[in-house]
Amino acid sequence: MRRKGKMIEKEINSSFLNERMTLQIYHPETFSDLYKYEICIMQDGKDYFQMGRIATLSDKLHDEKEMHNVVFVGIHYKDKYDRRKKYHPSGEQNEAYTNFLVREVVPYLDELIPTYHMGKTRSIIGDSLAGTLALMTAMKYPHTFGKVGMQSPYVDDAVLAYVEQAKPFSTLDIYHTIGTKETEVHMSDGNTADFVEPNRNLNQALKKAGASYTYHELEDGIHTWKYWQNDMRRLLTTLFD
Repeated sequence: MRRKGKMIEKEINSSFLNERMTLQIYHPETFSDLYKYEICIMQDGKDYFQMGRIATLSDKLHDEKEMHNVVFVGIHYKDKYDRRKKYHPSGEQNEAYTNFLVREVVPYLDELIPTYHMGKTRSIIGDSLAGTLALMTAMKYPHTFGKVGMQSPYVDDAVLAYVEQAKPFSTLDIYHTIGTKETEVHMSDGNTADFVEPNRNLNQALKKAGASYTYHELEDGIHTWKYWQNDMRRLLTTLFD
């Protein structure tokens, strides 16, 4: 299917990460400097564009007026080890990567694209470990990111403790899904883990925290893009209607 919007690539020399990072930026068909746009930053960016079919969905939802003006930005990882270093809450580059997002990517996009310069109009989304990163980043920087989409995030005791100690989340909109069969997920460190119980605990903690919060369990869902892709339309229309 031919894309109606326009994909551009930009590079940032990150001083926090000491590496050159690529941003894939998808403009809707009607993109113009005369309008203002929300920004959605996606970790696992190539996966969201290829397997999540974000560009096609963006075309469709903008056409159908199911979504207001949003520019999607994908950031990808080098390999599974690099991904874990950057996305895992205790990964050795996690803090540097978070700083890269907040202090380099966001200001760069605010210069490049006519945006609102407000947290409420910036989203951060991700699947699995990238979903964990999205939540933790928005909790730490609620004035930078006002919306979170997380699909089957990795949840451990440290993540739960952070949510339980955090200030009320009244500024955040959070979309959260878990598949009911994600009981033996193969992780990048070679172990398997039950994702269902920890995500149900996270659901309870987030409900108490006072965010504007949407939670769905995907019936028979396992930890794969088939289920995340099927849920993508609902995620986008929930966060951007």
